[in-house]
Amino acid sequence: MLWSLIKIFLFFALIAGASFGALELLALEGGIRIAIAGQEYSLTPLQAVIALVLLVIAVWLFLKLMGLLLATFRFLNGDETAISRYFDRNRERKGFQALADGMLALASGEGRLAMAKAARANKYLDRPDLTDLLTAQAAEMAGDKGKAEEAYKRLLTEDRTRFVGVRGIMKQRLAAGDTDKALALAKTAFALKPAHEETQDVLLRLQAQGADWKGARETLKAKLKHGSLPRDVHKRRDAVLALSEAKGVLSEDSGIDGQERAIEANKLSPDLIPAAVMAAKSYIEQGKPKYAARVISKAWAARPHPDLAGAFAEIVPDETPDKRIKRFRALTKTNPNDPETKMLLAELNIAAENFPDARRALGDLVETQADARALTIMAAVERGEGASDTVVKGWLARALSAPRGPQWVCDNCQHIHAEWTPTCDNCGALDTLSWKRPPQSEVQALSSAAMLPLIVGAVEDKSDEAVAEIDDAEIVDVNAADGQVNS
Repeated sequence: MLWSLIKIFLFFALIAGASFGALELLALEGGIRIAIAGQEYSLTPLQAVIALVLLVIAVWLFLKLMGLLLATFRFLNGDETAISRYFDRNRERKGFQALADGMLALASGEGRLAMAKAARANKYLDRPDLTDLLTAQAAEMAGDKGKAEEAYKRLLTEDRTRFVGVRGIMKQRLAAGDTDKALALAKTAFALKPAHEETQDVLLRLQAQGADWKGARETLKAKLKHGSLPRDVHKRRDAVLALSEAKGVLSEDSGIDGQERAIEANKLSPDLIPAAVMAAKSYIEQGKPKYAARVISKAWAARPHPDLAGAFAEIVPDETPDKRIKRFRALTKTNPNDPETKMLLAELNIAAENFPDARRALGDLVETQADARALTIMAAVERGEGASDTVVKGWLARALSAPRGPQWVCDNCQHIHAEWTPTCDNCGALDTLSWKRPPQSEVQALSSAAMLPLIVGAVEDKSDEAVAEIDDAEIVDVNAADGQVNS
């Protein structure tokens, strides 16, 4: 508001000053006499001032006209001038308009239209970093993989766009299932941008799928360094990779290296069941049973598992059933309400032919969390206590249709695995397998089928007559599910 008042005041002051000056010029006597080619002109003071102003304007217009003529000559001669810059700005405006339209078409899912706009933008703009990228993405959307790859390859020629080109071709190779070339491209992209999280994830997944455990651990370390992975998650996954590396070394008959890596994996993540089992077996081979027992006890406290019980039995494989019950108290006193602990204690008592204690160990498990293994154990208890064949067959029949209990299930895709693996066989995700009850009814057999014989030893089978009428294939399925229970 104040500034507007000031401008109005200045305008009226200027008008008043001009009027006052004109009046003063009119009041002056005399003037200016100009003689040109025999002609004489007399000008009053006011006329002289007006003539001077017109002369200045004429000189200014003349200079501008001469500048335009000079610029036109230079334009025709090929030099950069205001005229050339005008036409360049016009082309640039059209190019960026086409580029913007192409981006909008791409966002709208119109791949063909985006490709056409990209071609128009390329015609007007000297910006291949923008137009080639738009062309590649539009071609991918339109399903023209060849044109997209050509555009990505053009992006490889410049340093500032090389990573985009490598990443684009890498994703194409992944979509085509060419994992070998995708792995090589992922390594190149990782070398260009080590902090790029998507590239880290792709490289890690491909290295894990290709069993390059050493390289995968290096990539995992880079994820931790650049802050794309929490420290606790890194520690867990590093343990998974170390365990996988240990398995690979053991398969190559390098026992000492494999044992060291297994122990390293267990130290990184004591609750990782496969690592605890492998580390315990390594200690057993080294003649260190106390270390083996300590490793298993620590893992059992975190998550009871049949494989842990099997490894614990291997520490003293030839002990009597009564001594085994006493030694296994180190496990059974931990997590006593866990179903796995209850079934383990019941199996130990069955081996010792202490069927009442076996029944007490099961408790209400067959009613609250009945699965094939618990029901088969109950059938063995009934047979041991002298129940009729009808009762035993009833428990076995229930076992045949019961859920198979906890298994290795992928948290990402819910795929069920017969045994633990570092990556999911279905979706390829790393470290997603958990020991839990699968959500679906159709499940695979437990991976610990050989666990119970190691715990209970060779026990005479007393239930042959009771199960004679059950199909052999079904018996094998039940035995695999409940750890080959013998009664």
